[in-house]
Amino acid sequence: MKLGYHILIVDDVTENIQVVMNILKEQNYQFSFATCGAEALSLVDQQEFDLILLDVMMPDLSGFDVCRQILNRPNLHDDIPIIFLTAKADIDSISQGFALGAVDYIVKPFHAEELIARVGNHLELSHARKLLEFHNISLQRKMVAKEQRIQTELENYQKDIIQVLTALMEATSDETGKHIMRVAEIAKLLATYHPCVTADEAQVIYYAAPMHDIGKIAIPHDLVHKPGKLTEAEFSVMRSHTQRAHEFLKHSDRLIMKAADIIALQHHEQWDGSGYPLGLQGEEIHIYGRIVALADVFDALTHKRSYKDAWPLDQARDYILQRRGTQFDPELVDIFAEHFDEIAAIVVS
Repeated sequence: MKLGYHILIVDDVTENIQVVMNILKEQNYQFSFATCGAEALSLVDQQEFDLILLDVMMPDLSGFDVCRQILNRPNLHDDIPIIFLTAKADIDSISQGFALGAVDYIVKPFHAEELIARVGNHLELSHARKLLEFHNISLQRKMVAKEQRIQTELENYQKDIIQVLTALMEATSDETGKHIMRVAEIAKLLATYHPCVTADEAQVIYYAAPMHDIGKIAIPHDLVHKPGKLTEAEFSVMRSHTQRAHEFLKHSDRLIMKAADIIALQHHEQWDGSGYPLGLQGEEIHIYGRIVALADVFDALTHKRSYKDAWPLDQARDYILQRRGTQFDPELVDIFAEHFDEIAAIVVS
């Protein structure tokens, strides 16, 4: 982990600030703190921070007000990750926090290990994104004479970044590394047999598919791992992972990252238009999103999760076939059926 990350802790109760600093002190972070919103804004004006831990309930400006002012100021650290650290646990407050642009929302009381992990994940994610932007700018200046070589190097770099981000997702969501790679393998197989997808595109899908649920790192840990059925309000927050992923990935114009953005945003769209977040229908859904949607559902059905047991292969296959032309692209379902033995071999591996 990069040393010297600078964290601003904002809380009107100094004891709370001390608790957070004690938990994080072994992580080689540098700390500043503020006990009110105005003081926090003044510090942000004076220096740069790698992350802000922000209380909501404060006497002058609320944490929501502070977040809004920081992220709405032109050219003022608009990419700084803000995590709400608060006792306000109602779903409306959680939704408001994410709507304002926070990357995470941690409810007090929290476990020390949870705070360490989530702060570390968001610092590394922010650092990786900044590295990507820096390398994009640097490499673009050298494209004229060395375009092919640079393109190859950049694609390899993107693959490394995706591996980092995928590892972060695996650590904080209900996804496992094996599930992530199985989805990539199934998606590549479907793409390979699709008449309108080139071999190069199938390879792009393979590298981008592991990012399909990267937005879940911005969803509260307890909600992602809830064993029972989600309430309507909780499901609304969970569904936001597609758009949160889009916020992470939309800034890159590079091939694999653009593909990852499309997949993460659209893999819950459905052929008949009943999916989310955009309600796209039919071929309005990008082929990358349609492919990963089918691969993700089939693998999820055939493996145990915290909220369900694994389905038998034939039951999961029938589920896909029955939703031909409703949930899934009919042509992809036909490819799935024709090459089911190859796909089954992937999910049982």
